[in-house]
Amino acid sequence: MNTVYALASSPYLTPFYTLQYPTPTPENTDSFHDSAYYTAGKLDICLVITIIAIMAILRDAFRLLIFEPFARWKLFRDLRRRRQAQALEEKKFNGSTNGQAKSNGHIHATNGNGHPNGSVNGNGVTGPTPKELRQLNHKVLRFAEQGWSVVYYTLQWSFGLYVHYNLPTRMLDPTDLWVAYPHKHIAAPVKIYYLTQNAFYLHQILVINAEARRKDHIQMMSHHIITIFLMVGSYFCDFTRVGCVIMVLMDCCDIFLPLAKMIRYLEISQLLCDMTFGVFMISWLITRHILFNFVIYSTIYVGPQHLQWLWDQDGGHYVTKNVYGVFCVLLVALELIQVGWFWLICKVVWRVLTTKDGATDVRSDDEDDLSEAKED
Repeated sequence: MNTVYALASSPYLTPFYTLQYPTPTPENTDSFHDSAYYTAGKLDICLVITIIAIMAILRDAFRLLIFEPFARWKLFRDLRRRRQAQALEEKKFNGSTNGQAKSNGHIHATNGNGHPNGSVNGNGVTGPTPKELRQLNHKVLRFAEQGWSVVYYTLQWSFGLYVHYNLPTRMLDPTDLWVAYPHKHIAAPVKIYYLTQNAFYLHQILVINAEARRKDHIQMMSHHIITIFLMVGSYFCDFTRVGCVIMVLMDCCDIFLPLAKMIRYLEISQLLCDMTFGVFMISWLITRHILFNFVIYSTIYVGPQHLQWLWDQDGGHYVTKNVYGVFCVLLVALELIQVGWFWLICKVVWRVLTTKDGATDVRSDDEDDLSEAKED
């Protein structure tokens, strides 16, 4: 026990589970008055590594213990009911009038490796075909993946709203983002918010390279890499206030897309799926093409009016024209990628409005014949 305590207290391990670089609370705080305050530093990567590991564990826990079992139960139950209904229809068509089953049928549930296992009492019901088993397993896996996205984005967006609400910034007042720069002292909630967001996007890079590649793999990787550069750069250059606003905007619509996918994979209601996708499209338009462009405008035109071009590491002042120009270019590049995705979203909506098909993906991987829209 003493050995475990000694290891936990080791200065080499402490950065992996505690916030680093504490600093005295400023005399005149404008937010989080009762919070501890910190600065940014290289050792923060240690806590990011820990958060990545925790996210990987939580993702698998939610996927294997909650979402996959539920999806498998629901989809196989629906298949059994459809088969039983088909069997009854066939009996009626063949002139059967006694309404009683003549034999016990079997329907098989997958045991996880694609082989049938187990049976239930049916009504002349046969088991699922190999193609049906593959489709069901595919839906189960996809549903579980999207379930984790809904959980993460809902929690993180809620936390981001809490941070934004407590900071002295307003979404439609760009001046607030730049006044009193540099914001060198970071409240604990802001620091946690930044580190968890960095950990999530780093984890996502690992995930999208481990999964089957989709048609927009390059765009997805570019988006994540640009996002990480912006988050890390704004964190160490003390632009955390504009960074918090951008992260809140980005996370909002990412709740509704995976939710729409989950509804489709479970075959709950195509109308409900389309309505959820519509909410996603509207939220995407508002947050990523209206409000986000407002932030870009603020960065390019309003920020320089309140900033002093000075590189002073000791004072936490990291603003030169070149550094600031890189931030502006990355923000515009991020928006261009999002414009391309919005075009794909509009194509999906147009197909829903002009055909009987529901919301399906126009950029799915070749093996995916189910709904897959842009993932962020």
